[in-house]
Amino acid sequence: MPYKYFDIEISWLGHAGFRIVTNKHVHYIDPFQLKKPKLKADVILFTHSHYDHFDLSSVEKIIKDDTIFFGPLQCTNQIEAKFSKQAMALSPGSETSCSCGAKIYTVRAYNVKQERLQFHPKSNNWLGYIFEFNGKRIYHAGDTDFIEEMKNIKCDIALLPIGGTYTMDALEAVEAAKAIKPKIAVPMHYKAFSKNSKKAEEDFKKGLEGTGIKVEILKEEE
Repeated sequence: MPYKYFDIEISWLGHAGFRIVTNKHVHYIDPFQLKKPKLKADVILFTHSHYDHFDLSSVEKIIKDDTIFFGPLQCTNQIEAKFSKQAMALSPGSETSCSCGAKIYTVRAYNVKQERLQFHPKSNNWLGYIFEFNGKRIYHAGDTDFIEEMKNIKCDIALLPIGGTYTMDALEAVEAAKAIKPKIAVPMHYKAFSKNSKKAEEDFKKGLEGTGIKVEILKEEE
């Protein structure tokens, strides 16, 4: 079942993939390894071009004639080449809107830890997204470390990677959540390739105890 926040429905599709439904409009972020998706996409957003975030086989399962695409140039070029559909290239600091009335803002997503710099360099201009509908804001951090820009993000719900190796680990994500101060924090990007997903979950929950930030562990949609 989707997680409901006022008139927004959020479904975790595994890894960094989410479906956000507003006013019967269906938005996907980083769909990956989708098996039998329940809904076709009005909008698909990509944070960056790594295969576990930019999965064209999953896109094929949810695309329809009028699907709109957003993402970094590395993604939108490939979408236009493969599907002959127009895709809007975005860079950090962009703002756009959807026909349902939602606004989409882009923010930076990158690594600062020395051991991770090769994975998501700041110079790539890869993205996190803030999705705003009826005054409620959802932040999808993308693949990132805890970065300075997070201190300026205002949101109700923060979807944060906690898996480590390529992104923040659970304890780093705790510090990010404390800086962002969302009402709700949702962990992501920690089960697909990790052997310690349960520990990451527990560390994240424990680290945010007493902060006033509610941790929601979403069940992956099958």
